[in-house]
Amino acid sequence: MQELSATRDLLRHLPVVLSVAQKRSFTAAARELGMTPSAVSHAVRQVESGLGVALFARTTRSVSLTEAGHGFVAAAEPALTGLGEELELLRLAASGEATGLLRLNVPRVALPLTVTPLALELGRKHSKVQLEIFIDDGLSDIVAQGFDAGVRLGEMVQQDMVAVRLTPPLEAIVVGSPTYFRTHPPPKTLSDLAQHQCIGYREVSGGGLYRWEFQEAGDDRRVEVRGSLVVNDALYAAELAEAGQGLAYLFAPLVERQLACGSLMRVLPEYSIVESGLFLYFPQRISTAPKMRALLECVRCLQPPQ
Repeated sequence: MQELSATRDLLRHLPVVLSVAQKRSFTAAARELGMTPSAVSHAVRQVESGLGVALFARTTRSVSLTEAGHGFVAAAEPALTGLGEELELLRLAASGEATGLLRLNVPRVALPLTVTPLALELGRKHSKVQLEIFIDDGLSDIVAQGFDAGVRLGEMVQQDMVAVRLTPPLEAIVVGSPTYFRTHPPPKTLSDLAQHQCIGYREVSGGGLYRWEFQEAGDDRRVEVRGSLVVNDALYAAELAEAGQGLAYLFAPLVERQLACGSLMRVLPEYSIVESGLFLYFPQRISTAPKMRALLECVRCLQPPQ
């Protein structure tokens, strides 16, 4: 029973300890929490007594964390934040109303393909949801960085995440402009790419130059291309290709308009590969939150009829 009581005291006073740790002041923590300094001091002493260690070194002029205090705060702060998030999810789920901040982590290439129409649909149907879109071409850990959901190619989604398809499979193609092809004969084979100005793509996550992926005679091929231009944005690569600066390797839907009007031409179609497509992914625990259910409802509305 004594251990249970000590645990209850620790949990009850945890926000007080964390506030003192953040402010480095009992008086400032008391002001923030609406308590008296003596009540704050008493709460900290109870936690220290229950743990059997001093968390703070106190002098008449300063308050600092002890080594044990640093370890305690490092463990307790994320735990309290996580508990708060879970309680908020339960509260919102009980209310059934889609409100609050919804943070998405998405690659730039997904913006025109799916994110922009999804954002417009969500804003139209659920105006109380505040959507924050963070554009990120790296492979960020969305949970660790505080995002509710992300958008990635299917093969890049972690196995423990819920994944919902946003686009059909995406064909990766090579394109160039008529202006470029007036002085550079279109490539007929993969080896011909060595004779061309190819607009390179610098991978954000690893920092290396992306090798273009193809299929040849049923085998996967990755070709290291060269050129005088390297970018880290597929949409800008399309713009450069349209301006006659070289060949670009892109998902076909990104350049549908340019292909239709003839400002870009496709080459090497027989070597193209098809990627899995873009997926919305998120942790299972958030799937019942009203704001996430609202987003999934909008995803379904934008899906083409089967």
